[in-house]
Formats: sequence, structure tokens, C-alpha cells
Amino acid sequence: MPILSALSATAARGATKKVATSLAARAFASAADSPLHTHYPVVPGSLTAHLQLRTGETFTGGSFGAPTATIGETVFTTSLVGYPESMTDPSYRGQLLVFTQPLIGNYGVPRRTRDQYGLLKHFESEQIQCSGVVVSDYATKYSHWNAVESLSEWCEREGVPAITGVDTRALVHILRGQGSTLGSLSVGAQPLGAEAIAWADPNTENLVAQASTPDVRVFNPEGDVHVALIDCGAKYNIIRSLCDQGARVSLVPWNHDISASLHTYDGVFISNGPGSPAHCTETIGQLRQAFSVYQRPIFGICMGNQLMGMAAGLNAYKLRFGNRGHNQPAVDLTNGKCVIT
Repeated sequence: MPILSALSATAARGATKKVATSLAARAFASAADSPLHTHYPVVPGSLTAHLQLRTGETFTGGSFGAPTATIGETVFTTSLVGYPESMTDPSYRGQLLVFTQPLIGNYGVPRRTRDQYGLLKHFESEQIQCSGVVVSDYATKYSHWNAVESLSEWCEREGVPAITGVDTRALVHILRGQGSTLGSLSVGAQPLGAEAIAWADPNTENLVAQASTPDVRVFNPEGDVHVALIDCGAKYNIIRSLCDQGARVSLVPWNHDISASLHTYDGVFISNGPGSPAHCTETIGQLRQAFSVYQRPIFGICMGNQLMGMAAGLNAYKLRFGNRGHNQPAVDLTNGKCVIT
């Protein structure tokens, strides 16, 4: 027994040392540390692609999207499923979307079926919104009863570049350490030279104006309550959820003058959206006016929540990186309990 105890203690010390070494490696993971940085799984016959961060790191892999180049803000999402929904979410407009889930594309891309409100059932908008896609392992063969094409075919058809074979774990550690940064995604034998990349921050543009509807659209016109949905880049599921609850939804442009028709709405909803809220001065002005005269509910989500705060006189600032994913922890301030959305 003493011998066994000594062996167990030695094994425990060895395991502790390995864990400590592993944690140390995690803390300082970088692009150069990863074996995938030089030995990546390129699909036979595919082109080579390169993800270059403005801070100097380069990841090389295989192209499975459109053979083109793009620049965007490099961000990551921790969602385990739902890549068609994430890629068509207007909130990702102007961004290179990194999936932390290793295997992407295994269930293909669903058919463009519409629901009773005329909305696409399996997508959050009419097109891919992100500027590029970054994955660890793209599934070349997909299997799902509702799939009509592969993720590669979809990206090629919509002109979106995509790269596989990237050590997304190392990449996410970089982004978590230094914050979201600009990235260049290109296709070719060699990475682009520094002089060939025209860095442009998409957040300097009014991405909300690009994502918003140009005209007023009405959904579920027979609804028993009337909700104005200010479209800053609304996901289809927001419209669907309101309609399912019996609401008539008037989707209005981000800069629509709601003051004249404010009395006809039972509630005002401000949607999610891409980019910086600082560009939405007209929306902020509309909300500020509504605060003073409107006595019915006003609700904002994501970008809409920020715009409400700015309309109330607060400032909004950009975090180093966002918590993008399907399951978000939220604390109930009334009882202190934490729940997962």
C-alpha cells in the first residue's frame, strides 16, 4: 500500500504539472504556436486562402468560398449550431465571422422556405451578411433532409470568401487578448503584401443604413395590437416572434419619422443592428422625442438598447470583443439567480 500511495502521489504531481503546462500554453497561444499554422488540411484541388490580421498574425488554410478578397472586423461566435442563421444575421454585416465550433458545414444549407408571414424560415435575412467565414474544419460532405446545397456552394454563389484549416482556438485567444481587430481574407498562393491591403474599418460607415429596409413594410396586418419595429438590421425571427404573439408589425426604416404616426402604435420596438450606434443620430432624435410624449411601451434589443440609452443622454462605447453566441448568461436582479437564455 505504501508503494501504491507513493506511485499515486507521483502520478498526481505529474498530472498537476501537465495541467499547469497546458494552462500556461493556453494563456500564451498564438498563431505561430499552432501546428495548423504550417500544416493545414487543404481539400485536394482547392485554392489556398489566407487570413491576415492587421496586428501582423497570418493564418493559412484552404479556400471553400468565393475566390475573392475582403476586409472586415474579425470577430468570433461560440454557437454550436445555426451557421445559416448567424451568417445571415444583419448584426454581422462588415465582419469576418470566426466559428469556435470546430466542424462547420456538416448539415449543409437549407432550402429557402417561407412562413405564413413571407419570411424565410431558416435564415435571418435574404442574403449572407458577414464579409467572410473562418472555420477550423469545413465538412465537404453534408447530410440533412432539408439541405439543398453545401456551405461552400452557398458562399461561392453569394460571393463570400471562406477559409478552413485555421487553428480557431489560437485565433480566438488572440482576439480575446487584444480585442476584435481588422482582418484581410484573400485567396492565392501567397498572403497579400502589406502594401496591397487597403485597411478600411467598416465601423466608420453607417452599416445600419445599409442593413435597414428602405420602405415601410407591414406583417400580419390583421394583428390585434400594432407594433412599430424600427429596423436597424432586424433579424427575421424578431418579426416572426412579434407576429406569432398576435401583433401587426410595421417595419420602418432606421431614420423613419415616427412622430406623426406615434399615436397609432401600441408599442415601439428598436431592433438589433451592425456597426456603431453613433451613426444613428436621426434614430436617437426620434426616440428622444418619443420619450417625452409617448406613454406606451418602448423596447430596444442589442443596437436598439444602446440607442435608447443614448436617447436618454448616456454614452455608448465599444467593448474589446463581443459575446456572440446562442446561450447567454443573464442575472435576474430581483432574486440574484443566473439563467441561460
